[in-house]
Amino acid sequence: MKYFCFLIMFLFCPINAQENVIDEIICIIGDEAIFYSDLKNLNLQMQLNQNQQVKDNSYCTILKQLIIQKLYLHQAYLDSIDIPKLQISHITESWINYVINQIGSKKKVEEYFGKSIGTLRKEKKQMVKEQCMIQLVQNKLINNIKVTPSEVRDFYNHLLQDSLPCIPTTVELKIITLNPIITLTEIDNIKRKLREYTELINSGEREFSMLARIYSEDIESARRGGELGLVSKKSLPPEFSTAAFALNNLKKVSEIVKTEYGYHIIQLIEKKGNYINVRHIFLKPHAEKKEFLKAFYRLDSIRSKILSGKLTFDKAVTNISQDIDSRNNKGIMINQISKIKEYIGTSRFAIEELPSEISKIICNMQIGDISKPFTMVNFRQKEIVAMIKLQSKVKKHKANYSNDYYILKNMLERDKQNKILAQWLDQKRKELYIHISDTWKNCDF
Repeated sequence: MKYFCFLIMFLFCPINAQENVIDEIICIIGDEAIFYSDLKNLNLQMQLNQNQQVKDNSYCTILKQLIIQKLYLHQAYLDSIDIPKLQISHITESWINYVINQIGSKKKVEEYFGKSIGTLRKEKKQMVKEQCMIQLVQNKLINNIKVTPSEVRDFYNHLLQDSLPCIPTTVELKIITLNPIITLTEIDNIKRKLREYTELINSGEREFSMLARIYSEDIESARRGGELGLVSKKSLPPEFSTAAFALNNLKKVSEIVKTEYGYHIIQLIEKKGNYINVRHIFLKPHAEKKEFLKAFYRLDSIRSKILSGKLTFDKAVTNISQDIDSRNNKGIMINQISKIKEYIGTSRFAIEELPSEISKIICNMQIGDISKPFTMVNFRQKEIVAMIKLQSKVKKHKANYSNDYYILKNMLERDKQNKILAQWLDQKRKELYIHISDTWKNCDF
C-alpha cells in the first residue's frame, strides 16, 4: 500500500449526548482521551463534505473508529514516527482553501465552525499529523504482503459469484489530434489584457484577487481570488514554478509567463522551502473558427485515405498527430486518471472516464471503426480537433481471471491486509487500558 495521508476521516457526532454539556470525556485509551468536542468537530466537517446528517445507528461505529485511531497512534508514538512539517502544512492549507471555497469566505468558515481560522488551522494540523502517523503504522504492518498468481487463481476459484466485482465497459483507443492554429493577434490580445491587469494591480486601483475572480480562466482558483494554496515545486509546470519561486515581494506581479496551458501573471503569498502559495490570473488563447475548419478538412482527408487503404492509422499518427502523450505510442491513449487504480498507466478506459465528446462517439462504433473528425477539450484543457479508432472493447461483466487478473490480485491483497490489521488491533487492545463512559457502554464493539 502506497504511503498516502488522508486529509481527514469524515466521521460523525452523537446526538444522544447532553446538549448542555460543553465537553465530556467519552472514552480513555491508555493515556489518551476521546472528547465529545472531537466528534462534534468531525461531524461539522462531514456535513460540509457530504451535505448530510448521520443516522442514529452510526454513533457507535464512529466511536469504534476513533478508538482504533488511538490504538494506531499509541504505536506511532512508541515507534517515534514523525511527519515533516511542510507536508502537514501543505495538506492543511489545501483543506483550508477547500473549505473557504465551499463555504464562501473566511468569515463564513469561522461562523460555521465557531472558531477562528487560526484555531481551525492549528487543530487541522494536529489531525493531519495523526492521520499520517496512522497511515505509516499501517504501511509498516502490511507493506510486505505479496500474492502469487496461483494464490490469485485459488482466490478467484473460491469466490462466490455474488462476491465478484462488476467491471464496467472498457475500451482501448487510438487518437490523432490537430491543434488549430492560434494567430499572433490573439496571443497579443491575451498579453495586452494581462499587462493591463498588472498595471491596475501595481497602481493600487484593483486587487489581484478581485481581477482573478472576474477574468481568470482557471475557474477553480478564480473562486478563491486566484489562490492555488500551498503546493510543491514539482507539482507546477516548470515555467510557472521558475517564475513563482523567483518572486520575493508580496506586492510584485510577475512578468507574463507562458506554459503549455496558456498565459499567466503571478503574485506571491508565501514560500516554505519547496512549497509555495501564489495567486495567478490565467488566460487561454482561442483559435478562430476558420482554423478549426482547416483542421477538420485535413483530418477528414486523412480519414478518407485510411479507409481507402492508401494510408494506415499508425502512419498517420506518426506523420501528423500533435498529441504528445500518444504520438510515440502509435496513437494509443494512456489512462492517467482512472478511479480504478489497476487501469492507471494502461490503455484501458471505463467509458465514463473518457472526455464526454469521445464517450458519445464510441457508443455507436464497432472495433476497428475510425470516427469522423470532432472537436473536444483534451486532458490539458485545450480545444483540439481529433479522430479516434476503437481498438478494443470489453463489455460490462463480472470479474474473471483472464481479463481482470490485476483487479482480483488487488482484492486478495486487500483481504490479506485487512486480516493482518484486524489481528494486530485485537492484540493491541489487550495491551492498553480502555474505559468507555456509561453513556456509550450500550455500543456493541
